Amino acid sequence: MSSQPSDPLAAVDALLAAVEAGHLLPAPAERVRLREAAGLTQAAVAQALGVRIPSIQAWEEGRAEPKPERLQAYRRLLEGLAQRYPAPPRPHTLSPNPSPNPDATAPQAFAPAEPEQPTAPSRRPARKRSTAHIAAAPYRHGPLAVLDGDGSAYGVDGIVLDCPATTVVELVEWTLQESGLGAPRLNRNGKDSDPLIVLTASAAVKLGLPERLEGREERRSLRLAEDHPVVKQIGAAKWQLTQRGFGPWARVYRKAQGSARQCVQLAVLSWDALDTRSWPGVADMDPADIARVLGVYAQRVITPRGSTAVSGLELMTALRPPTRAVQENGTWVSGHNPGSLGSDQMDPAPPEAIAEHPVVVNSGWTGGFLNEEAYQWVRDPALLSDEECLLPYAVGLDLNTAFLAAAARLTVGLSAPDHFHRPVFNKKIPGSWLADLSHIDLDPRLPSPFTPDGTRPTGPAWYQTHTLAYAQELGHDVHPVEAYLRRETGAYLDPWHDRLKAAYVDTLADLGVTADLTDAGFLAAMEVHQQTDPAMAAVLAAVKATVKGGIGKLRERPQGRTYRDGDPWPAMQRPTWRPDIRAAVISKARANMHRKLTNMVKLTGLFPLAVLSDCVVYPSPGPSPLDFLPYAESGKPLMGGFRLGPTPGLAKLEGVREMSWAVDLMEKGLNPARHIKGGDAVLDDGE
Repeated sequence: MSSQPSDPLAAVDALLAAVEAGHLLPAPAERVRLREAAGLTQAAVAQALGVRIPSIQAWEEGRAEPKPERLQAYRRLLEGLAQRYPAPPRPHTLSPNPSPNPDATAPQAFAPAEPEQPTAPSRRPARKRSTAHIAAAPYRHGPLAVLDGDGSAYGVDGIVLDCPATTVVELVEWTLQESGLGAPRLNRNGKDSDPLIVLTASAAVKLGLPERLEGREERRSLRLAEDHPVVKQIGAAKWQLTQRGFGPWARVYRKAQGSARQCVQLAVLSWDALDTRSWPGVADMDPADIARVLGVYAQRVITPRGSTAVSGLELMTALRPPTRAVQENGTWVSGHNPGSLGSDQMDPAPPEAIAEHPVVVNSGWTGGFLNEEAYQWVRDPALLSDEECLLPYAVGLDLNTAFLAAAARLTVGLSAPDHFHRPVFNKKIPGSWLADLSHIDLDPRLPSPFTPDGTRPTGPAWYQTHTLAYAQELGHDVHPVEAYLRRETGAYLDPWHDRLKAAYVDTLADLGVTADLTDAGFLAAMEVHQQTDPAMAAVLAAVKATVKGGIGKLRERPQGRTYRDGDPWPAMQRPTWRPDIRAAVISKARANMHRKLTNMVKLTGLFPLAVLSDCVVYPSPGPSPLDFLPYAESGKPLMGGFRLGPTPGLAKLEGVREMSWAVDLMEKGLNPARHIKGGDAVLDDGE
C-alpha cells in the first residue's frame, strides 16, 4: 500500500506553516555541532529537558523528533546555542596532510564533501535499512561485512553483497571503491571509521591466507612472516601494513590523499580475532549473525578496531579528538581540541608510573607508587558473629559496570603534572598526593577504603584525589606532604561514559531487562536474559569488556621477552597512556563501593563477608537479594545502599551458595566473591 498522504496539498501547506512559525529544528548534524561547541554532554541536555539520553541520541541521529511538550524547549536551547556558536565557514583547502600511519593520530581539518561511490552489486535485494545514521551516504551499506568463501559479504540489516575478490589486494580495493562500507565520525572534529571486513576461515583460505597461524614464529608473534606471499603481494601493490604486520586484526592502507583515508581493516576469525571472553560464541555463528552482532556493536559503540580493549581506548579518542580546525590569519589550520588529551605523549609523575617506566628508571625514583586498585578483601573469620554463621545463605551482588559508573562526571588532569611540597588538599584538583592515613581507625568488619586488600595503611603512601576526598568525607583531616597535580582539568571521559552507558542499557533492554521492571521482575529477567537472544547477549558481553579493557589500556604494560626496564614501549608513547586517569576511575569506584558498604550497615546492620572488585557477598536469611536489601514500608528501595537495576552502578545477583560454604572458604584464606558464581572469577582490575 502507498504511504503517501491522502491530501498532499494539505501536507505541503502544513509543512510551509511549520517553517513560517519556526517550529522546525536544525538538521541532526547541526544539533550535534551546537551541543559539542558548547561543551555539553548528551546527559546534560537530557537532564535539562527531562528526557532519557537515548532520546537525545535519537534526535541527534535523525531517528526521532521531540514530542510537542519537549519541542519548544529543545528548539530554544538550539537557537540560544546557534547565537553563541554560529557555524564556521567551510574551508576551500585542507591543512596539514594526515599521518601515513592509520594508527597514528593526525591533525584533523574540516572534511570536504564525500565523493560519490559506485553502487556495489547485490546478490539479493536487501531489506530497507533501519539504521540510517550508520548507512548514511557514502556508507550506505553499513560499517562492516563478514566475508565467506563463496564471495558473499554479509552486512548489517540482512544486506548481502557480491565480492569478486580472490586476493587481499583485490579485497581492499573492492572495499574502498565499491562496497559502500564505513561509518561516519563520532565527533565533527574526528575521522570516519575505516570499513571492516571480517574473514571466515574459508574466506581466508580463498584469499591465500593460512586457516590458522601455524609456524612457531607466527604463533609467537601472532602475525604472518614478512616473506609470506600475501604480505609480499600487499607491498608490491603499493599498499602498506602497520607495524603490527598482518595478524588477527590487520590494517591495510595507503597514504591519505587530502582528507580521504585509504584504509581497510581486516579481522581473521580463525586466528582468534574475536576473543571468546569478550565475544562469547560469536566466532561459531554463521556470517549473517556475526554481522548482526558486530553491526549492533558498531552502531552503539564503535566499529571494532581490534580487541574490545583497543576499541574502548579508540572510542575515547574518537569522541574527544586531539585536534580541530581553527582559523589563524584567515587560514584554517589544525589546533588543539579543548577537553581532549592532545596529540603529544605526556610523561606521568614518578608515583603514577610503573617500575619499568623510563621516568622511574632514569631518575632512580624510590618514593613509592600509587596503589589504586580494585578490592580483593575477605573479612577475618574471627570477626564473624554466631548470628551470621547461623544464617543459611551467602548471596553475591555484582555492581553493573562499576568502572563505567565511576567514570561519570569524573574530573581528570589534561596537562602535565606539577610538583608541590606541603600542598593544601583540594578535592577538586586531580592528582597524586603523599599522605599518612594510618591513624584512621575504622570498623574491621569493613574493608579499609584506602587499600585494595582492605587492610589499614601502615604509614605514608601515595593516593589519588578521590581516596583522600573520601577520607575527608568520613570526617578525617588530610594533610599531604607532597603532591603531583595538574592545572588543566576536564571531564574527559564524559562522552565515553554516556555512549557506553546507553549501549549497555539499550542492549539489556533488547534482552528484556528494562528500567521499568520491579526488583522481583528484574531478577527474573536477569535469570534468562542470556538465553533470550544469544547475539544480543554477545553484544552485552562485548560492551562490558570494552569498559574494563578501555580503562586497562590507560596503563598498558610493556610486552615481549626482549624488553628491558627503562626502555620505552609503544603503548607508553601514545597520548592515551594515562595511568593517572586509570587510578582516578578505580579510586572513585572503590570509594563508591565502600560508601555503599557503610550505608548498608546503617540501613540493615549487615556487614559483608568479602569483596572482589565490584562483587560483594553478604550473609542472608534467604536465597535472594530481596531477603536482605533495605526497602521502605512502601516497598521502594532505600537510597544509599545497594539497589537492584539495569543501569551502571546498580546491582544484580551474582550467585547464591550456602553460608557454610562461604565460611569454609574464608577459613582457608580464599575469597567467596571470587567463586560464588561458580568457577574462578577473574579480578576486574581494569587491565
